[in-house]
Amino acid sequence: MHVAHLSLQDFRSYATAEVALEPGVTAFVGPNGQGKTNLVEAVGYVATHGSHRAATDAPLVRQGAARAIVRAGVVRDDRRALIELEINPGRANRARLNRSPVPRPREILGMLRTVLFAPEDLAMVKGDPGERRRFMDELLTARAPRFAAVRSDYERVVKQRNALLRSAAAHRRSPGAEVLATLDVWDAHLARTGADLLAARLELVAALRPLVARAYAELAPHSGAAGLAYKSSLGDEPLSTDRAQLGERLLKGAAEARKQELERGVSLVGPHRDELQLRLGDLPARGYASHGESWSFALALRLAAFELLRADGDDPVLILDDVFAELDAGRRARLAGMVAPAEQVLITAAVPADVPGELTGAAYTVADGEVRRDGARRDGARGEGP
Repeated sequence: MHVAHLSLQDFRSYATAEVALEPGVTAFVGPNGQGKTNLVEAVGYVATHGSHRAATDAPLVRQGAARAIVRAGVVRDDRRALIELEINPGRANRARLNRSPVPRPREILGMLRTVLFAPEDLAMVKGDPGERRRFMDELLTARAPRFAAVRSDYERVVKQRNALLRSAAAHRRSPGAEVLATLDVWDAHLARTGADLLAARLELVAALRPLVARAYAELAPHSGAAGLAYKSSLGDEPLSTDRAQLGERLLKGAAEARKQELERGVSLVGPHRDELQLRLGDLPARGYASHGESWSFALALRLAAFELLRADGDDPVLILDDVFAELDAGRRARLAGMVAPAEQVLITAAVPADVPGELTGAAYTVADGEVRRDGARRDGARGEGP
């Protein structure tokens, strides 16, 4: 799988941009603030319908414009598809596939798959549990697009349940029979949708565990072993991946937590309270890993995601946004060797020397609002032609 063409209209800093792409390595090189990351962010947006840099769509639309349009020509097994997303902040986004309208944008999730690593990914290691939950859930959706609906349904249930709990807590008196009956209904919804999400996460972590350990060992061979563990709000008792059993456990957990939930006005049981624990040796990575170890762990998570998606079928497009400048020479060379075989690798860098010499391929200069293809293929870290 690879992107053959990227077209932007009023996306971020670009009024318009047309970029022809090809399999192999492509480097976008230019000073900071010139729009390199905007290009790869657009590719990632087509794949995930979200940005790795913004929580909402509003910042993606160029100042003064009402909407932004991103088009990507995608080649997969010699089949071509044109994906178009119209970004409308405050209103419903629209999608087209091969110029035909799609009823709901999420119906085209999976047409393009990407794995994107950026400096923001340090938050997966150093940040709060929400960052690691998002990593798991986005990877679930990339593997099986139906989980976009599962996640949306679960988030809606938690939101409605929390509103009911807050209302009950605000009155500072014992809730009436009507409130308790309504809460029973939402408990059932939480158990049903939460069990599906929880089972999928448990299966995902089991699949990721050896891949993360191997990727981290390759990137940082002299550091401790990397490990993953799923910590559930249901306690430390081992969990089955059977949906029915998990649903029963969630119902029981909600019943046991009900008094405390009514006092605090918040849902305390369910996948939204769970944690993906990252460990280096016997210690938690968060708080104990050095800066270099944290970078290596975050990279290992993304590389493991790439291998998992690759095992499902086609190579996803691998995006490395301003990654190599932060790595020492050893990690830089090892990472380059690991990503070079991917079908398509998109790299951003401030200067040509930041791109390892092992990653030869097409090069673009990004400056003054323009994206210019260099006349020769980049060869080595010096940016010279053959």
